[in-house]
Amino acid sequence: MNIDLTGKKIVIGVTGSISVYKACDIARLFIKAGANVQVVMSEAAKRFVTPLTFEALTRNIVLHEGSESWASNLNHIEITKDCDLLLIAPATANTINKMAKGICDNILLETIIAFNKPIAIAPAANTNMLENHQTKNSLKMLAVSDITIIEPQNKLLACGDTGSGALAEPSEIFWECSKILLKDSFWENRRVVVTGGGTREKIDDVRFISNYSSGKMANSIATALHLKGADVCLITTAKHDSIPKNIYTIDVESATEMMDFTIDAIRVAKKGVMSKPSISNPDSIALIQKEPYLFMVAAIADFTPTYPQVGKIKKSDIGEHWEIKLKQNPDILNSIDKNGIKTVAFKAEMNKENGLKNAYSLMKQKSVDAVCYNHISEENNFGSDENKIVWITDNEEVNFDKKDKLSLAFDVLETSKKLSK
Repeated sequence: MNIDLTGKKIVIGVTGSISVYKACDIARLFIKAGANVQVVMSEAAKRFVTPLTFEALTRNIVLHEGSESWASNLNHIEITKDCDLLLIAPATANTINKMAKGICDNILLETIIAFNKPIAIAPAANTNMLENHQTKNSLKMLAVSDITIIEPQNKLLACGDTGSGALAEPSEIFWECSKILLKDSFWENRRVVVTGGGTREKIDDVRFISNYSSGKMANSIATALHLKGADVCLITTAKHDSIPKNIYTIDVESATEMMDFTIDAIRVAKKGVMSKPSISNPDSIALIQKEPYLFMVAAIADFTPTYPQVGKIKKSDIGEHWEIKLKQNPDILNSIDKNGIKTVAFKAEMNKENGLKNAYSLMKQKSVDAVCYNHISEENNFGSDENKIVWITDNEEVNFDKKDKLSLAFDVLETSKKLSK
């Protein structure tokens, strides 16, 4: 996932759910990202997984009733003092209801109530237990108390019932916790529109004109924005199953669809974001108005068939030669209203000599605030997991070294902040 959490400390609280084994994968994801992980286990959790398993993964002694020590920092007060985030995963209905009522009758709940920094919980329980009005009220109370609730999955449960209650995927829990750790006040509550992928222009119902754009750079930009706290709308033709599921995504195919949805998304983005109510004042909802951004990463086909056909055109009806009449697609960057929005365009070129010059021309001709220029070559090709770009504005040119696309996306976002200064 290429997220750098070096220097961050995460405490994972583990409760007595059948899905407790997935907490091992969650811990592993944080460790891979460079974080220091400490585990606290309830006595019920130890019936499913032993403390030794987590100690082998984290290289830290697990805090539980039998290991608590007041001669060191392995106790429910000291263990979280230098911690950045407390994650309860899995969180049983019992733990959820006790948390909401301030009960602390075991070492994990004592640790939770002594912690005064961000907390996230990932519920895992039978559907009826989660749907019980007491549990639902508890979850609402925790959410209003600024505790992040990572929604469970709807699937076949271990008990044999089908419904909501399965622990969220470890990757999704990791994404949402990383969002808490990486949020940036500049991007938080700011609406951002991202377009991605190569448009598909219909010839008939089984054939189309397109290009080699994979959509990976747009997915990375959208993911980085989400982790920074932005309200993201990703409009794309490409697959996006590897990005956080909480990113609002619109699937399109043609350039016309891309333009229509982009114009509509920009209109919504300019309206701002509603704030969340606070526990002290549940009615304190206000409109947060921050200048929105548009990252135009999509590779729009220049031309589209003039007369797309219904059904499949048979080869026997075409003959030896097929001449398809094309017309120009609408120019989205020229068509949108760029007033009140910062616009960053992406331009891929294969012409090494004139590519950068063409990127500067695009910036002037289409009145965008910045351009990310990408020279396509054998070393920097379509569909690769890495990229190398040049950031250009009227008064700045920044060369970003080749790196994985998510890391590059974070660099682009940091530089993009200058556009609003």
